[in-house]
Amino acid sequence: MDSLFDSAAEEAHRGQEPLAVRMRPRSLDEVLGQRHLLGPGTPLRRLVESEAPMSLFLWGPPGTGKTTLAYVVAGVTKRRFVEVSAVSAGVKEVRAAIDQARRELGMTGRQTVLFVDEVHRFNKAQQDALLPAVENRWVTFIGATTENPFFSVISPLLSRSLLLTLESLSEGDIRAVLERAVADERGLGGRVTLRPEALDHLVRLAGGDARRSLTYLEAAALLDDDITVEVVERAVDKAAVRYDRQGDQHYDVISAFIKSMRGSDADAALHYLARMVEAGEDPRFIARRIVIFASEDVGMADPTCLQVAVAAAQAVEFIGLPEGRINLAHAVIHCALAPKSNAVVKAIGAASDDVRRGLIGQVPGHLRDAHYAGAAKLGHGDGYKYPHDFEHGLVRQEYAPRELRERRYYEPTRHGAEAAVAERWARIRDFLRKP
Repeated sequence: MDSLFDSAAEEAHRGQEPLAVRMRPRSLDEVLGQRHLLGPGTPLRRLVESEAPMSLFLWGPPGTGKTTLAYVVAGVTKRRFVEVSAVSAGVKEVRAAIDQARRELGMTGRQTVLFVDEVHRFNKAQQDALLPAVENRWVTFIGATTENPFFSVISPLLSRSLLLTLESLSEGDIRAVLERAVADERGLGGRVTLRPEALDHLVRLAGGDARRSLTYLEAAALLDDDITVEVVERAVDKAAVRYDRQGDQHYDVISAFIKSMRGSDADAALHYLARMVEAGEDPRFIARRIVIFASEDVGMADPTCLQVAVAAAQAVEFIGLPEGRINLAHAVIHCALAPKSNAVVKAIGAASDDVRRGLIGQVPGHLRDAHYAGAAKLGHGDGYKYPHDFEHGLVRQEYAPRELRERRYYEPTRHGAEAAVAERWARIRDFLRKP
């Protein structure tokens, strides 16, 4: 009688679980995305197909399936699943979970998957507590993290584990997740209609995060059985961004974004940045445009601008969205408010034009490579003056081919830091070109 009651209670609770939990895959074949980790012979496949314990770190943005993969490994292999949250658990809880796993292994032979979510939040003492269990294979340890484990995990633990990197889900993967949730009995069981334009909108809002897409879908389904864009907007309290990533809006918005930074209007640039982020534009695309802008429109007027832009691009790769939008905003404000100069892009453009027109000339003999056998017989390097041997590190000699002696490419502006560069370059150029 008790078992019947327990089963009924468990079933009732299952129906109240969030949609993202109910739709969690039950096998590796049901997992969408992460194809590079799920093929034949991959560590995950080997872990599922063998009985040997293994320790893994799953590193990737939110909503990419880290917890899902841990559940699948435990479910398919019939191992006990024990989850410890690094946010709330301490050394005592970790050791208790390991002790229980050891007892279970000794008494029944059943292995345990010890899953630590947000493992990067564990301090050194907490991570040290995991080492004996990993080293002695008392548990199959799986740690999930959104931060680079090379910076957040102690070396002894990392060296004893496999590191698997998860990628944000593609639009096609998110679309498949949503369509499955609408049709599957574990999900909405076909009880709602999801309009195509609403599906597209949910895919955009998800930003590669499967859990977010299912949370938004569930919220919309609670409001109406006929899910339109308007229903989705009400459900997530977010206005639809009219933005076609393959159409005119894509090009119009990125054009306005660049021109607003070029015009030093930080507010307008931030508006267009937010518009792209909220519409689900690939943040790496935005970051690449900022990096280009830093050299094309700021250049030597503020040499730190490129450093900030590259750092923002790396940060986006490192932490993903939504937090990555802060790094992008940082770079946008820096670029928009920096003094402007297009001297760098004009310089390389002019040099490239001459090369394409055939104005090339011979490399002066004293600048040619003199390191290989026989170079000395050809006179390569003869007469080269080593600048470090001269005052100020400067020495007058021919550098450009003779035909290009009078050509000028870099013409610095007097904006920002480039004013000092202009003065120095003028003095150096006069010194080098003086007969």
